[in-house]
Amino acid sequence: MIAEAPRDRRPEVRIDRSDVGRRVSARRVSELVDGRPVFRDVIGVLTSWDDHGLTVVPRDREPVSFPENLLVAGKTVPLFPARRGPAPTAAPVELQRLAARCWPAVEQQRLGDWTLRASAGFTQRANSAQALGDPGLPLPEALAAVRAWYAARGLPTLVEVTTPGSPAELDLLTPRQSPTDVRTGPLAPLVKLGSGYRSVRLARTAGPDWLSHYRRSAGSSPEAEEAARKVLHGGASVWFATVPAPDGAAPLAIGRCAVDGPWAYFSAIETAPDARRTGLATTVMAVLAARAAEEGATGGCLQVEAENTAAAALYDRLGFTTSHTYHYARLPQP
Repeated sequence: MIAEAPRDRRPEVRIDRSDVGRRVSARRVSELVDGRPVFRDVIGVLTSWDDHGLTVVPRDREPVSFPENLLVAGKTVPLFPARRGPAPTAAPVELQRLAARCWPAVEQQRLGDWTLRASAGFTQRANSAQALGDPGLPLPEALAAVRAWYAARGLPTLVEVTTPGSPAELDLLTPRQSPTDVRTGPLAPLVKLGSGYRSVRLARTAGPDWLSHYRRSAGSSPEAEEAARKVLHGGASVWFATVPAPDGAAPLAIGRCAVDGPWAYFSAIETAPDARRTGLATTVMAVLAARAAEEGATGGCLQVEAENTAAAALYDRLGFTTSHTYHYARLPQP
C-alpha cells in the first residue's frame, strides 16, 4: 500500500477541481521503494477529479489515474507548442475517407469501393452513400442498390459526390444539396492564436452543456439522439471543447476535434450569438489544435458549407485553403 503524499508537499498543489478540462502538470507518489516514496510526473489534460481521484490524459492518450491523496504537486501549464511546418498532403479521396473515419456512421456497408452509411437521420454525412471509386456494379445498378438500402431504413437516398473523386456521371444527378468546401491548413500557426486558452475546457465526452449548445444534437426520436452520441464520440481520439459562461448559463462556444494520425479533423465549431466576433471560435480551435499537436498531428482539416460565408472568412484568416468540394445528390425513392 502506498502511503499518503507528505503533507509538507501539499502547498505545491496549485490545481483543484475547477481546473478539470485544462492542461496540467501533476506529480504523484507512484510507489514505495525501501519505504521511500517514488514520484512520477504526468503532463496532459485533467479530464476528471472527483472522490475517486484524478485522471490526466497525456500525449500518448493512455489515461493516468490516481487517488487525490497521492497528489504532491500540480499546476496548470500552457498549450503544447506545435511544431512548425506545412500541413501533410492528401488527395481529395483520402481526405473524404478521413472525414468518414472522424465522423463515423452508426451503420456502414460496403458496395465495392463505395460506403453506405446510416445513423437514424443524424446529419447528411452520416446518412449518405460515400461514392468514391468503383461500386463494383454498373452505375445504374449501383444507384438502384443504394436506393433500396436507404428505403429499407426509412431514410432519403443521399449520395455524397466529391469533385474530384466520385464517378463523373454522378455530377449530373439532381437535385444538389449542401455544396461544401473541404479545407486544410497547418496546426502550428493556429496554436499560436490561443492566447485565451485558459477559458477553454477539454473533455473526452460531450456533456450536457456541450450538447445543449450543439445545434444539430436534437433528434426527432430516441434512436436519433443515440445515433448522434455515437457519431459525435466516434474516431480514434476525440476531444470536445467548451467555453463556459461566467454565470453558469449555456456555453459561450464549443468545438470538436478528432485526431487521426497526422490530421486534426475539426467540427461543431459554434459560438453563442451574443458572443460572436470576440475571438472565441479561434481560441477553441487553437486549444483543440494544440491537443492534436500534442498527439502528433501537424495538419488540420475541416468542412464548411459554401453558403456559410462568415465561417469561410474565419478559416481564410486561420490559413485554411480549399482542397476540393463535394455536395449531396438526392435520389428518388424506388
